[in-house]
Amino acid sequence: MPTLPSPTLPPHWLDELSELLRIPSVSADPAHAEDVERAAEWVADKFRRAGGEAELVPYGKRPLVVGELRASNGAAEAPTVLCYGHFDVQPPAPLELWESDPFEATVRDEWLYARGVADDKGQLWMLVHAASLLAADGALPINLRLVSDGEEEVGGQSIVEFLRQDERGADACVIFDGGMESRDLPAISVATRGLAAFNLRVRAGMRDLHSGMYGNAALNAIHALMTTLGGILPRDGRVPEPLRVGIVPVTDEERNGWEQQPSGADVLREAGAVPYDPKAADEFYLRTTAETSVDVNGIFGGKPGLKNTTVVSDAQANFTVRLAPGQLPEAVAPEVERLLKEAAPEGATVEVEELEGSTRPGLVAADSPVIKIAQDAFETAFGIRPILTRSGGTLPIMPALQDKGIPTILTGFALPESNVHSPNERMLVEFFPRGVDTIRELYTRLGDL
Repeated sequence: MPTLPSPTLPPHWLDELSELLRIPSVSADPAHAEDVERAAEWVADKFRRAGGEAELVPYGKRPLVVGELRASNGAAEAPTVLCYGHFDVQPPAPLELWESDPFEATVRDEWLYARGVADDKGQLWMLVHAASLLAADGALPINLRLVSDGEEEVGGQSIVEFLRQDERGADACVIFDGGMESRDLPAISVATRGLAAFNLRVRAGMRDLHSGMYGNAALNAIHALMTTLGGILPRDGRVPEPLRVGIVPVTDEERNGWEQQPSGADVLREAGAVPYDPKAADEFYLRTTAETSVDVNGIFGGKPGLKNTTVVSDAQANFTVRLAPGQLPEAVAPEVERLLKEAAPEGATVEVEELEGSTRPGLVAADSPVIKIAQDAFETAFGIRPILTRSGGTLPIMPALQDKGIPTILTGFALPESNVHSPNERMLVEFFPRGVDTIRELYTRLGDL
């Protein structure tokens, strides 16, 4: 199907969206706590103006917006669709790198610039606005339940806790908090990876020693740390087999989707990255979305930046393990500790601490009727049939929805050049009307569930 012509963004839509983007709802900064609550109230009010009911529900430090918009006709028999998005944003710093005020929506060329325009206020606005248009026409065929939080950017768990306690459920969930690799190829994520974080401490003596008197005779803790980490680091693109147990293989449709995306070599080159090994580019999507990965995120030991001559007695490292779909943190964590201790040099004392906040992967069946409905809706309204792919990132809400048996459509319109989490965050202007049209089509088709 050919790409549809690019529509224009109505001025009153831009004015309304700009109101939301103007609120500096930075959840990581306590000074903006009231702004986060203001953004919550804005979203709730938008939902009420669409004809629904919405309230701010206290959950931890920040409120959830919880609302419901009933189907235009036959609400008692209509399917229920849960809609999720977040109204908090990343800090805008460094401000000097922004070409315009981060909290004043600005159109330049074909882009709309503002903090949160892609992640996730702009996409949350699309979800609610599409529903309001259908409701105004008396054509909303679903009961739409909204749950929106203001702590996604700080790893908050309130949405997960809410879902655990929520007994109402839904027939499907729609999340537009993602993106696609190019403007001509939308994508639906059928999986997200999990995450487990660890601290490793290695001791190799009672105190630091003079390297001239003890070097190469006394064990150096930094050397021991590097050797110990070798027990879990990837070789030939794969972590050790005990860390790969439970991985759900990718489908042929997912592999076909990878072939349509930019090549791994191009993605790595545009990111300014050095390939991990000769096969990294060819296996880019497999490694970053469907395999377990280990990354050392920080090393502490000795006196970095100073010229000193010591045999170091104590060293630490922080590292994270991204879990592939099908894996469980409680199964992988003991294997991480075992492999580290087995790799440690004799005599070294090794302490492994799993940090709080481990998250399971999420997985939606690629042949789910809900996924096929989403693909059909995109093809009709957006003009291109989306590929199925997996997300390399972690989204705690995905396994929570999976536990509830709610199939989830995870997608979005952010592009690699949307500068998410960076200065000059932006979204293509044409994606707002095209996105609203696509979501209207999606809600309409979900009425057939």
